[in-house]
Amino acid sequence: MKVVIVGGVAGGATAAARIRRLDEQAEIVVFERSGYISYANCGLPYFIGDAITDPEDLTLQTPESFYSRFRAEMKVRHEVTAIHPDRKTVSVKNLETGEEFEENYDKLILSPGAKPTQPRVPGTGLDRVFTLRTVEDTFRIKAYINKHHPKSAVLAGGGFIGLELAENLHSMGIQVTVVDFAPQVLPNIFDSEMADYVRRHLNRKGIQIITGRGVEAILGEGRVSAVQAAGEALRADLVVLSVGIRPNTGFLQDTGLEMCKGTILVNGKMQTNLPDIYAAGDCAMVANRQTGK
Repeated sequence: MKVVIVGGVAGGATAAARIRRLDEQAEIVVFERSGYISYANCGLPYFIGDAITDPEDLTLQTPESFYSRFRAEMKVRHEVTAIHPDRKTVSVKNLETGEEFEENYDKLILSPGAKPTQPRVPGTGLDRVFTLRTVEDTFRIKAYINKHHPKSAVLAGGGFIGLELAENLHSMGIQVTVVDFAPQVLPNIFDSEMADYVRRHLNRKGIQIITGRGVEAILGEGRVSAVQAAGEALRADLVVLSVGIRPNTGFLQDTGLEMCKGTILVNGKMQTNLPDIYAAGDCAMVANRQTGK
C-alpha cells in the first residue's frame, strides 16, 4: 500500500509515524511546501525574543531523521497543487527546481494546514509587515529585528500568538501595542473576568492594549510607519498580523470534496466523502462532541 500525505508538521508527520507503526511494509510519501516537516509552533515567538537561542531547538525532526526512524520519505519544498481522485494521483511542484510531476497513491491524507488571515485594510503589502506561522516567518522577523532594531511594534490580534509575541518583543525593549477587534484579549479562550486580569497585567508591564477596534489601515510609503486604529495613528517600525487563520484548501476546489467554509468535512474516522481520501488538522472540520453538529 502506498500512502501520500499532503503536509507535514503536527497532522501529516503524526499520521506518517502512526501508519509506519501499523504497517511495516507501507510506502509513505509526505509532501511539505515549507522547509520543515516537524517543529514546535509554540516556540516560535520565544526564538524571536531569545528565550530560545538555538534554531535546532525549534525542530523536532528533520527529513533525514524522520526517514531513519520511520522509513517515510519526507519531500520538503514540494507543494501539492491539485488532486485527481479519478485516477488516484496528485500534482506536485518542486519549489526549488520548478519541476512538476504527478504522484500516485492508494490512500491519500490531506493535512495542508492553514494560512494566516489577512485583514482587508490598506497597507498589508508594505515592507516590515509580517505574519507568524512558520519557522521561515520566525527567521524573517528575527533577521529584521537584528538588522534594524525597531523601537515600536503593533500586533494585530490578541490571541495566544499575539500575546506571546508581545511578551517577547517587550523583553527586547520594543514598545508594543496590541490591537484586537474583539472586546477582550484571548477571545474564545478566557471569559471576560480572566481576560481583564491579563489586560491589567500587560498594562502594568507597559504594553498598550486596544480592544473593540480593529486595524483600520497600515500607513507608510513603501514600508510601514504607523497603524491606524481607534481613530489614531500608532507609530510602528514593525507590524505583525495574527488575526486568525483560514484553511489552506484553495487547491482542492472543484475536486468533489465535500467542504464547508473552506474546510474539509470528515466523519468520525477522518474520512472524506471521496474514497481512500482522509483529512486532518486545521484544514478539516469535525463534529462537536456535545452537539454532534
